[in-house]
Amino acid sequence: MKAHEADRVSAIRMLRAAIERMEIARTDPKDPNHGKPVEETDRVMAIQREVSQRRESLDFAQKASRADLVAKEELALSIMEPYLPRELSRDEVATEVHELIAELGNDFRKVMPAASQRFRGRAPGKMVADIVREITEAK
Repeated sequence: MKAHEADRVSAIRMLRAAIERMEIARTDPKDPNHGKPVEETDRVMAIQREVSQRRESLDFAQKASRADLVAKEELALSIMEPYLPRELSRDEVATEVHELIAELGNDFRKVMPAASQRFRGRAPGKMVADIVREITEAK
């Protein structure tokens, strides 16, 4: 704020608001996660949701040929993305999936829920599912 970086302040405020909305939702008895403590993974998920909304807005702005909106969304993304943890590579996920298979057996239905829980917020779900499917079918 002191540096008068309005775009940066705005993007960070959006992230803080997303986290606060998630925390407030936990106090609602109708929320499925009511009463559960807020963990770091929950905060990361809130930030990921905000980043994915910006990516979707960027996509729509590009399709509509709105250069002003494209620039705004790209700037917001460049500010928000450093707050996300580094995503695991395909090789790192495969290594951990092999460990899970050694523990749980070679059944996709047993390995996939454990893998999705382990990689939540650290790797895209589709990539995890593809890797689990490839490895369990290969054995």
